[in-house]
Amino acid sequence: MRPLIGIPCCMKAFGAFAMPNHAVSDHYIKVVLGPIGGIPILVPAAGSAVAAEVLPRLDGLMLTGSRSNVAPDLYAGPPHLEGTPEDPARDSTTIPLILGALERAIPVFAICRGFQELNVALGGSLNQRIQDLPGRMDHSTPTDQALPKVRTGKAHAVRVAPDGMLARQWQGLDWSPQAVPVNSLHNQGVAQLAPRLVAEAWAPDGTIEAGRVEGAAGFALGVQWHPEYDWAEDALSRRLFESFGEAARRHASKGADLDLAATLAAE
Repeated sequence: MRPLIGIPCCMKAFGAFAMPNHAVSDHYIKVVLGPIGGIPILVPAAGSAVAAEVLPRLDGLMLTGSRSNVAPDLYAGPPHLEGTPEDPARDSTTIPLILGALERAIPVFAICRGFQELNVALGGSLNQRIQDLPGRMDHSTPTDQALPKVRTGKAHAVRVAPDGMLARQWQGLDWSPQAVPVNSLHNQGVAQLAPRLVAEAWAPDGTIEAGRVEGAAGFALGVQWHPEYDWAEDALSRRLFESFGEAARRHASKGADLDLAATLAAE
């Protein structure tokens, strides 16, 4: 059986009456059905109670990107600028999901906003607009890419720790630790790295672009870029999802073994 991959929803307004909807981009559904090799399970943005109930049923947790920013009160940050999109319903769901998944050794792969959530959940903080900081780049949109390639175009390169988790995932592929091109689409970014996170990649301006959870019992990795947009063409992006999928299958297999042992013991 394929592993069940939880994808937390965003709360978004749709239709003429702006009705609130629980939503996930189709890119994430396709990547779970594709290189991850799992079944996507959408987790509604309904708070910690839902998170606690659904976690025992999951084999992996994938945290997605989104236009909304993590609420600053979760990391003692200043209020957002007026008009900055927030999603408190998502925040109240993803933070307990992250902590619970790590406690249960459920594999976690965090993308863009998801990486920011991972950092905040573990006690780190965020810069809200990196482009406004002295000496920093504008990570929000690739400056040399026009639509429709703004999501897949490589905005800048990142330097990757040669002996880290990312490097291990990419063994056997053609890449250089000094310059891995990535598609960057974010305003927020890591300010203070959480105590349990170890930086794995950096943009030319020093922005942390990836990190792993130190001491995690299973796969626990976050990236600031968007591999879900270009995995069909980019071998490095595809390998990240394949590795996450392998970890989810191992977790599912352990659960199946426990279920079998319990059944045999009851007979």
